[in-house]
Amino acid sequence: MSNQPRYQQIKQYILDGIEQQRYTPGSRIPTEHQLAEQFSVSRMTVNKAIRDLVQENRLVRYPGLGTFIADAKAESPLAEIRNIAEEVRHRGHAYSCRVERLESTAANEVVAMQMGLPIGTRVYHSVIVHLEEGMPIQLEDRYVAAALVPGYIDQDFTLATPNEYLSKTCPISSIEHIVEAVLPDTRAQALLEIDAGTPCILVGRRTWSDGRLISYASLTHPGPRYKLRSITTLSA
Repeated sequence: MSNQPRYQQIKQYILDGIEQQRYTPGSRIPTEHQLAEQFSVSRMTVNKAIRDLVQENRLVRYPGLGTFIADAKAESPLAEIRNIAEEVRHRGHAYSCRVERLESTAANEVVAMQMGLPIGTRVYHSVIVHLEEGMPIQLEDRYVAAALVPGYIDQDFTLATPNEYLSKTCPISSIEHIVEAVLPDTRAQALLEIDAGTPCILVGRRTWSDGRLISYASLTHPGPRYKLRSITTLSA
């Protein structure tokens, strides 16, 4: 176990607690601060472990209350990736975008953790504002594994979105979505042309192709201009 990444050790500690019934459905686990002290790691590392368990439906978070052991009922995550350009055109509106940044860079601690890469690994970084009828509706901040998608840096994303390009070159085998309500930071305010008090939807998305993590994106949508919908088909 000592050879495991620290966040994996924290995950296993929580899973062992569930298996040994130290934690039962509906019970609250220790806070991120408590776990960080217990394992002598940063809260970011603890957050990664907890986030993974939430996505695996082993834990559930309630803002302001804490993180709890999930019961047998589990919510389904967003089930598909939609090309925002197609969404806009499907509504009969004009789609356009602004490519604010397209660069090759070294993964910092946050990006490396999200993508499961060593710090300093070469990744591609794009920042794109998507517009509907000239109005910004999404700020896409994306990192892509350069070794797995070498052609990403050479694309003209005014012609095809990153989603469209990645879907064609690296067929998606699995996805992870984390949805939060946030207020925009200074950059988002400027690029989305909104003020500091505008509520936003932040979608954190990681995508895998053939079991390899190829992309991590943060998608910020102004709440008054955009909504997300998830449809779940239930058996009779």
